[in-house]
Amino acid sequence: MKYILPHGFRFRLLLAAIALTVIGCGETATPVAPRPTRSEPRATTRVADENPFRIAFLGDSLSAGLGLTESEAFPALVQQQLRQRGFAVEVTNAGVSGDTTAGGLSRIDWVLRSEPDLLVVELGANDALRGQPLENTESNLRAIVRRASAAGASVLLLGMDVPTNYGPEYTAGFAELYGRIAEEEEQVELLPGFVREFGLDPTLTMPDGLHPTAAGHRKLAQTLVATIEKRLPRP
Repeated sequence: MKYILPHGFRFRLLLAAIALTVIGCGETATPVAPRPTRSEPRATTRVADENPFRIAFLGDSLSAGLGLTESEAFPALVQQQLRQRGFAVEVTNAGVSGDTTAGGLSRIDWVLRSEPDLLVVELGANDALRGQPLENTESNLRAIVRRASAAGASVLLLGMDVPTNYGPEYTAGFAELYGRIAEEEEQVELLPGFVREFGLDPTLTMPDGLHPTAAGHRKLAQTLVATIEKRLPRP
């Protein structure tokens, strides 16, 4: 499976599409997660249902909702919208600003403590920003997927984009590795170009041109709800 970026993206908008970097935020590559705590993954809000469908988000500044409150970030909005539709779901937000696939892999066992039915993986763009070899990024993502599968969770892999100034070979290879993982690993679904729609609309990005506003997060949540809803038991 090959997934090639369409032509005509402007450099600034492609930078917005990687909305995971924390340049200017003063954060390290893999800081300690401010939420949930290290001792126990924390659900955004618990539900009364005794057996909710559990969803965990393993991501970086995008999932963490950099610059916003926890309730404004798309993982919380996904939970809110699904509950409004009658689904009993419980979301754990394990987003850490600045995280890479290596950082995600180092945290995956901790995240799996919450026993998710679905793991949403939103990682990779910070690898590209740091010029990490594509084989390292792919290897880390595969390891995350396999550990989740071994723990009984299915995986929704969110495809990321990188700027064309990285060179056509790197740009194409980066896009393709997500499709390859989804095709070759079990229990994995790919949502390609996850951030692209908000990245093409500057009104949905913060002044840094990189991270989505609250409206941008609402847009991302709508995209995810449409995909996740298909996996859920009917209410």
